[in-house]
Amino acid sequence: MYFVCLRYARHREEAEDLLQDGFIRVFGKLEGFRMEGSLEGWIRRIMVTTCINYLRKGWVQHEVPEGAQAEEPSAGPQALENLGRDELLKLVQELPAGYRMVFNLYAVEGYEHAEIAALAGCSEGTSRSQLAKARRLLQRRIGELNKTTEHEGATSHR
Repeated sequence: MYFVCLRYARHREEAEDLLQDGFIRVFGKLEGFRMEGSLEGWIRRIMVTTCINYLRKGWVQHEVPEGAQAEEPSAGPQALENLGRDELLKLVQELPAGYRMVFNLYAVEGYEHAEIAALAGCSEGTSRSQLAKARRLLQRRIGELNKTTEHEGATSHR
């Protein structure tokens, strides 16, 4: 569950706080678990909801990070092969809160835009827009990482 919280948080301490808040909610609602599904899935849903509620408190729906609108070449499919799990997690954590929330809900948790809109308190169009912007920003940053890695590799071979 810590890893779930870590995907929504900006850093470890924030994820730890979210995890603690989530488990407080889990223990407070334990009587409501009806043994109709997996306990892990039920707890995971509470953790995701805890993270979403936290992000919604400070989320500006149309936040645009500096330079996010600049058209730059995107990273190719092979670019992900060069990244480790920790590097990819760090890139996701660096996304603005709205982008990070929608990206996690759609790409990781498997929610549809209508569900995301209901959870996040926004329109489906906003959800789609936030996902598209998150993808573009991730592609740009992955491309930048790969260029840096290629440059360092070329420099070390000299």
